[in-house]
Amino acid sequence: MKYETVLVTGAYGFVGRHVARALAARGAKVTGIGHGGWSRDEWRRWGLADWRTADVTVETLTTYAGEPDLVFHCAGSASVGFSMTHPMQDWQRTVGSTLAVLEYMRMQRPGARLVMPSSAGVYGVAAHLPIATDSALRPASPYGVHKKTAEDLCRSYAQNFGVRTALVRLFSVYGIGIRKQLLWDACSKLSQGVVAFAGTGMETRDWLHVEDAAQLLMVAAQHASVACPVVNGGEGQAVCIRNVVALIAKRLGVAARPAFTGEVRAGDPTHYQADVSGALAWGWAPQRDRTSEMNAYVDWFMGGAP
Repeated sequence: MKYETVLVTGAYGFVGRHVARALAARGAKVTGIGHGGWSRDEWRRWGLADWRTADVTVETLTTYAGEPDLVFHCAGSASVGFSMTHPMQDWQRTVGSTLAVLEYMRMQRPGARLVMPSSAGVYGVAAHLPIATDSALRPASPYGVHKKTAEDLCRSYAQNFGVRTALVRLFSVYGIGIRKQLLWDACSKLSQGVVAFAGTGMETRDWLHVEDAAQLLMVAAQHASVACPVVNGGEGQAVCIRNVVALIAKRLGVAARPAFTGEVRAGDPTHYQADVSGALAWGWAPQRDRTSEMNAYVDWFMGGAP
């Protein structure tokens, strides 16, 4: 598939900027829209030909998006915790922006394709592992509910208005540059001598390097259709939180053994493991070695996390 004119909403975000850079490497002219305080030199280094700081609305998309053949809707909430404390804002960030993109495409770019990164949060507490895309959707947080609602809107616009769409449910995306979630929190705590962590440590997550995630999203663009296909984005491996924290502690040179309090955080399911057969069938496969990349993340953190 030839990439020509592409819009990336939320291009300042962790996934969005990697998608923009990967697209530009393939020769696409990439426009970004969203929020983020970065200079022209910085956003150009991430592959953007143009950047607009604005809410994602029908009006701003009509004004700034140009004439994209392909849209990656990476804008939206990325935090279960934020959704628990600010549910209405979380709704607007995810559901409101998704509806705006779909309506813009319906009215202005009916022939374009849409790829939306969704989340494993739509599954909630899974009855079986690995989690297949046809598993019941029982989100356990407002974040998951809002991602599910955004997915439903995509299906509705695909079915009723012919907006060709593909959905990718990303699991635990990581990589150098992310300043939240487990790797950042563990590095921050352990480097300050704090060895106590919530949970039991036996909780599992399925990790996916951000570069692999960006490649999967681009592959998904080739499969966007009115059928609105959905695949999971992960390695297909259930990795214990305890093991990840231990890896980080070792790399940091922390002698004390990390301990777990047993405290359960609201909205966080215990176990995740993706069935990635759909993505593999598309010809995609993760390429990054998890241990090496997590060690590289710790090195980046120790280097001052610029």
